Amino acid sequence: MKRALIVDDEPDIRELLEITLGRMDIATESAADLASAKRLITEEEFDLCLTDMHLPDGDGLDLVHHVGVERPGLPIAVITAFGSMDTAITALKAGAFDFVQKPVDLEQLRNLVDTALKLSAIGDPATDSESGLTGSSDAVQILRTQIAKLARSQAPVYVSGESGSGKEVVARLIHEQGPRADQPFVPVNCGAIPSELMESEFFGHKKGSFTGAIADKEGLFQAAHGGTLFLDEVADLPLPMQVKLLRAIQEKAIRPVGSEQELAIDVRILSATHQDLAAQVEAGAFRQDLYYRLNVIELPVPSLRERAGDIPQFAAQILERLAQDYRQAAPEISDTAMTALKQYPFPGNVRELENVLERAFTLCEHDRIELEDLNLGDALRPPHEDSAGAAAESASPVVQDETPDAVLPPDQSLEEYLESIERKVITDALEKTRWNKTAAAKDLGITFRALRYRLKKLKLE
Repeated sequence: MKRALIVDDEPDIRELLEITLGRMDIATESAADLASAKRLITEEEFDLCLTDMHLPDGDGLDLVHHVGVERPGLPIAVITAFGSMDTAITALKAGAFDFVQKPVDLEQLRNLVDTALKLSAIGDPATDSESGLTGSSDAVQILRTQIAKLARSQAPVYVSGESGSGKEVVARLIHEQGPRADQPFVPVNCGAIPSELMESEFFGHKKGSFTGAIADKEGLFQAAHGGTLFLDEVADLPLPMQVKLLRAIQEKAIRPVGSEQELAIDVRILSATHQDLAAQVEAGAFRQDLYYRLNVIELPVPSLRERAGDIPQFAAQILERLAQDYRQAAPEISDTAMTALKQYPFPGNVRELENVLERAFTLCEHDRIELEDLNLGDALRPPHEDSAGAAAESASPVVQDETPDAVLPPDQSLEEYLESIERKVITDALEKTRWNKTAAAKDLGITFRALRYRLKKLKLE
């Protein structure tokens, strides 16, 4: 049977917690002060500790620190006064597993206890090959350790890092290595939701609450109930929605649009953005109180240039995936090309590396990627080449082509327009060669591999 330690100087609260946990088949031990709690933690084994913040001979933070030293694997949750979010956040930063407010909501308490008790069943952290993080650099090893530690907490985590650095991968690993792993992980791009639909998307709505609401709809918070809600690009939230999100986080409850009743929600909040959120606060574009609620713990994700030694492993994985997608052999990368990849700054990080290699995959010949296939531009050009090129340009007259302006059709995006042109050119070449792909590739001046890639991309196969 699981055992819990309850620390509170109010007999009524202790009795309420003992009865609630007893009905969950959890044995309890009680302490009315800090000294008794420390003695029990040292002498006995527990699976969970619940402590009030205000004790006769100290406070709950002292016990949180004590547990961190004496029983680092023991989840400890604090009971705070209603509205004392600053105190709760301080406790989370100190290492508390979670918090519950007075008067104690029994449903929230049971959710907290269930989640805490799952920690003992998680087992050892994932090994390098299982963790989902590529690489063995020092930066990645540190990141793995931080993920494993944060996975055992319920504190909101702000995942910071450059665009394309893998923030969602990190957030998903925090979820998968924690006690909520068997529950939903719901990622949402806050910048992709129209502002007029945002409240309905997050909190759901009742049938008839507005024009077009033909049925009850579950919101993102409800979809993530019991699991994790990952708010990507959280800086894009409009200010009115920031107020509603702040209340949902503080109260652990939501109210669907058109409903008169609040629903208790049990979600862990992870957030990320490539923007400088602190600067957004300074500029008045992001609420400071919401910033402090989301940024209880910040987890920076290193950029690809900070872990250049991991690029060979990334490249091997990306090329193998492309080879499987297009049912072709994975090309090797020449030493010169690999050196260039390691030296390139990759402002777009892993996402840019994927794009570079996908392009090289289609352009390379004889299953070997050379430096020119990478098309890394001027980033790696030696200085003498730049100066020579500049001299040549200054010595020769500049001739401007008289190119007619291209007009984008009003019903198409630029990408759709370019794809339509590419589809027509390829189709014409195939019809000219009676659908002989080898001959068509030669007429188009591209490799057979590149033609196969484009045919698959344009769904012409």
